[in-house]
Amino acid sequence: MSAPALAETDLYPPVKAFLEAQGYEVKAEIGPVDVMALRGDEPPVIVELKTRFSLALFHQGIARLALSDAVYLAVPDGRGRPFARALAENTRLARRLGLGLMTVRLPAGTVTVHHDPGPYAPRKQPARRDRLLKEFARRQGDPNAGGATGRRMTAYRQEALRLAAHLAVEGPSKGARVAQATGVPHATRMMADNHYGWFARVATGVYDLTDTGRAALAGAA
Repeated sequence: MSAPALAETDLYPPVKAFLEAQGYEVKAEIGPVDVMALRGDEPPVIVELKTRFSLALFHQGIARLALSDAVYLAVPDGRGRPFARALAENTRLARRLGLGLMTVRLPAGTVTVHHDPGPYAPRKQPARRDRLLKEFARRQGDPNAGGATGRRMTAYRQEALRLAAHLAVEGPSKGARVAQATGVPHATRMMADNHYGWFARVATGVYDLTDTGRAALAGAA
């Protein structure tokens, strides 16, 4: 016999007890608000309850920000990698929207706050930005369709194809000569790393094209 489906009302007693333990007076269904908590002269704490993450939950949370800056979203806790991934992604979304996020472990009733409400201040990642700028500068033309999935043409692959095309015509060549002819300054390192399995070293500093490389070159034509 399967367990009964969770309801939003199942989340209320643990959330109420959690807030009361912090000195709040808690009441449910105040106007459009699922849970409202008051403590002294502080702004109200609002909690919106849902049985799972959804766009509607975030819509409700955003609407409640017109009433208070202290708005939390609450969902049942879950297990496994899919839930852990969903929790991480939705915590990031809540942070960006200025919302708090809590989970409720049932039947134990344990409440865990994953993020408190507050203004979003994104942490800059200059190293990642610089990598994107370098990729943009190295990329020749615009070979990909925006939004496409699967393998994409990168600047690295474009350069590797240029090296392969040179070797296909000239045969075994020294890395320095390939670099000069193709305009890829790190040609020797790329052929030595052999990321795609396209190149083979046939002598000191001399590289040739493998059958895999020839097939890749033919497929790119």
